[in-house]
Amino acid sequence: MKPVADDTITSDPVDAPQTAAGASSGERFIDDYLSYLLSHAAHLVAREFHAHVESMGFSVPVWRVLATLSDGDGLPVGDLARKTLYKQPTLTRIIDRLEADDIVSRAADAGDRRRVRIYITGKGRELVSRLLLDAKRHEAAILKGYSETEVALLKEALRMLIARSGGRSL
Repeated sequence: MKPVADDTITSDPVDAPQTAAGASSGERFIDDYLSYLLSHAAHLVAREFHAHVESMGFSVPVWRVLATLSDGDGLPVGDLARKTLYKQPTLTRIIDRLEADDIVSRAADAGDRRRVRIYITGKGRELVSRLLLDAKRHEAAILKGYSETEVALLKEALRMLIARSGGRSL
């Protein structure tokens, strides 16, 4: 980066005026920072529904696990950890509690008997079925006013960002 006459900083290859904080003139850094925008949006979208989840007697971690397993196909613990955004030791404790309550079960993977897959039980599917419907209604309310095309573009952009960012580190 190189200073310019009006105390802004420019960086090669883009020489657009920037403040010392890095945002374009007149904006705060976080107003254009992707990580902040994604986190802020996720918080706004999730907070109301998470309160609903808790009012129904579920914790958010249990909701994430059951929603992720709701299709019934089962997942290896590592894949489930990645999808639910929990570290494996944390997820294992959640699974242990859910298994004790007959909400999930463990079974050897048919393709590799050394791997264990986690499945939702009938009881678990019953417990989460109402919340799945509520989640879809909540999503519809959040997206009200957006066209089908805008919704599809938003979701595709997020899927692409996730796919392209997977495993990237500083």
